Amino acid sequence: MSLYGPTAVERAMRIQEVILRAASGEITWMKAAHIIGCSDRTMRRWKTRYEKLGYDGLLDRRTQRPSPKRVPLQEVEKVLRLYRDRYDGFNVRHYHQKLREKHGVTLSYTFVKKALQEAGLVQRTRKRGRHHRRREPKPCFGEMLHIDGSSHAWLALKPELVLTLIVVLDDATSRMLYAQLWLEETTKAILTALRTVIAEHGLFMSLYTDRASWAFYTPQAGKKVNKTMLTQVGRALDRLGIEHIPAYSPQARGRSERVNLTLQDRLVNELREAGIDNIEAANRYIREVYCPDHDRNFAREPADPTSCFVSAHGAVLDDILCIEEDRTVSSDNTVQAGKKFLQIDKQKDRATCKGLSVKLREHLDGTYSVTRGVKILGRFDAHGRPLGKPASRSGKHHRAA
Repeated sequence: MSLYGPTAVERAMRIQEVILRAASGEITWMKAAHIIGCSDRTMRRWKTRYEKLGYDGLLDRRTQRPSPKRVPLQEVEKVLRLYRDRYDGFNVRHYHQKLREKHGVTLSYTFVKKALQEAGLVQRTRKRGRHHRRREPKPCFGEMLHIDGSSHAWLALKPELVLTLIVVLDDATSRMLYAQLWLEETTKAILTALRTVIAEHGLFMSLYTDRASWAFYTPQAGKKVNKTMLTQVGRALDRLGIEHIPAYSPQARGRSERVNLTLQDRLVNELREAGIDNIEAANRYIREVYCPDHDRNFAREPADPTSCFVSAHGAVLDDILCIEEDRTVSSDNTVQAGKKFLQIDKQKDRATCKGLSVKLREHLDGTYSVTRGVKILGRFDAHGRPLGKPASRSGKHHRAA
């Protein structure tokens, strides 16, 4: 049972809140005295008591025993000043992590949160609604991956620049396998992300995505996707033997949505604090600093230690993860790629290639290739110029298991 009445406790809490606001620099000490309704001299006394005795000093001036839980006012001022001057906009959990890692502050998360709230530097949040059960994560690493793009003003130092962050997340471990800023969420951006993950980890079992135009053809808005008419991404996944799963609601993509919110909250502030204002530096920071740090804080061990990633041997990734279209060779032995005309050299076994049905592939490095069956008729650079003498492939593509 408390030794103090509710009025005394309420007044002490009010005085503490005003002291913290003054300590944070939000208001002057003179203004603080005016809010409490006391003289400047009395305000200085309250400050001294709080500094020496902590919260207990606000309750009973007669006590001579310092509270074992008291925090020196200088430490509180340091926490509030750092937030106001350097970490403004960070959520409390993220800020508390930075305090421990970079500034040697050992105060508890609860104390830091309360101090920031009472100083008016962060808002008090409403209590969440009742608990809802969600789908259990897949048990194995590589059993299901999520890929999503989030458009946002990621570079706080250039708020007018809206970029898209493409993220690949493992469902079982919440590990961030890929994250990179792009100008837009294009087919090439998605294929590049998949190519990077497969090159590093191998082929995975399934991919969970929204129903964006690069992912699926949806004949009627809001209805089922058409799994027989494949997009470029759908074709590549099918060739690699990876199941492509569509999400039909934002709630179904809850893990991706939550990760995007975390990134918008944390990554924007980290890039700003690091003074980064361009895409190249931002992507380097994301790859070398943020992703490892994110995994340390949010990743978990899979329920089953068996990995579902398998080697990509037998799959010609550059010829699968690309933009592939059917073309017919023109009478002048050229194939059109956008505004470029790719000139096919004379083939040893044919007088002309006119009228042949061929595959035109635009690879992720910007080069092109023209093939008929297993035979390569020509390779070209990003400007449409030939890249050496054509050569036959060593064998047919194999569908990766």
